[in-house]
Amino acid sequence: MACVLGIDVGSGYSKAVVLEDGKLRSCAVIPSGGDYREAGTKAAAEALDRAGITLTDIKRTVAAGYGGNMVDFADDTSTDISCHATGIHYLFPSARTVIDVGAQYSRAIRVDDEGRVGNFIMNEKCAGGSGKFLQVAARILHINIADIGELSLKAERPVKFTTGCAVFAESEAVSRISEGAAPADILAGIHNAMASKVVILAMRVGLDPDYVMTGGGAMDIGLVNSVGAELGAKLFVPDHPQITAALGAALIAWEQSKK
Repeated sequence: MACVLGIDVGSGYSKAVVLEDGKLRSCAVIPSGGDYREAGTKAAAEALDRAGITLTDIKRTVAAGYGGNMVDFADDTSTDISCHATGIHYLFPSARTVIDVGAQYSRAIRVDDEGRVGNFIMNEKCAGGSGKFLQVAARILHINIADIGELSLKAERPVKFTTGCAVFAESEAVSRISEGAAPADILAGIHNAMASKVVILAMRVGLDPDYVMTGGGAMDIGLVNSVGAELGAKLFVPDHPQITAALGAALIAWEQSKK
């Protein structure tokens, strides 16, 4: 048994992946909170516990993400962009454009036929295309964020938002509620507004199929459908869309361990 560990400490969630002989053995996703060092440690501990092993069984560990450099037991670090590309190439070798919708940021990544990053861009200055927009919607409508996707599919007359900004959209959503708009229609409108922003982001790195969507936003079927419609193309979504960077980090650790 040869096991390696990949950790992605993101601004919203921290993820860990254990690979055994190059294949997924276990994974974990936990909220990052305010202590990235602790979040990385806890995510790793949960993934190791699920695999039934301890850190002493790990041959090599690679960390990435917003707080990746805080993982003091890692043997190496890598950028989360490179890790996303590596993880996606492993899962979808034909993928060339990755749309990652995270808790605070969204990004688009171009991947070549060997899984290397060709180009990437992030929307660091606006939360309109990120999971923050969905968090705002859940709070306004008093619903669980996990229920947004399925509820939005019931929309009959999606609300058209005049802004793509999460801050101004909050006021607009409140106004639409007072006008009697159905929650499903509001959510579908939010998805459409988000889809427009993330596809414009992706266009800046160059649209090239196949397309893959990752991050917490990819767990929202309504948003996935809206992004696919905006692209006019099929979107592939990993079974565990939040762990692709941690998977990539583990794959890098696996390659390093063989040298």
